[in-house]
Amino acid sequence: MTARHTGRFAHREDGLYLMFDRLFNSPIDDVWASLSRPGTLSAWIGTFTGSPETGAVKFRLDEPDAEWEYVSIRQCIPPKRFTVEIGDGDAARHLILHLVNSAGMTTLTFGQRLHSPAEAIDVGPHWDYYLDRLVASRAGKPMPHRARYAHYAEHYRELIVPRKASEQAS
Repeated sequence: MTARHTGRFAHREDGLYLMFDRLFNSPIDDVWASLSRPGTLSAWIGTFTGSPETGAVKFRLDEPDAEWEYVSIRQCIPPKRFTVEIGDGDAARHLILHLVNSAGMTTLTFGQRLHSPAEAIDVGPHWDYYLDRLVASRAGKPMPHRARYAHYAEHYRELIVPRKASEQAS
């Protein structure tokens, strides 16, 4: 797998997002399982505890100093979409995951709402790394090395925020 930066800015109703896509030669239910079950989630990003049915769980990233964080599940429509808030207060991260299946291929579109475009410098390399880990775990390939993603910050520093559709009309 050749690592490269893949994030792009997109305006949504509730703010500016950094969005990423990954394509899988797998049924949608298989990809959903990689995103929603503790056993498969732990293969690429971390684990959770709690009851997703209640909308409240705790999540811990698979990193040495990672702490458990509260997660609020805002929307869950298996196997197509879920939105979550990780953390609380001003530091909370709003994430969206959307799956679409066509001809046996499943596209994952993932996004994180940004408080400021400058956050992309850290958020972009972070999610490129973890989404590439998802791809590697599903393909049975070696995990990418995080150090390979450090230089992505420059790309995200230079990424241009598109004008909102309402601004383009004027």
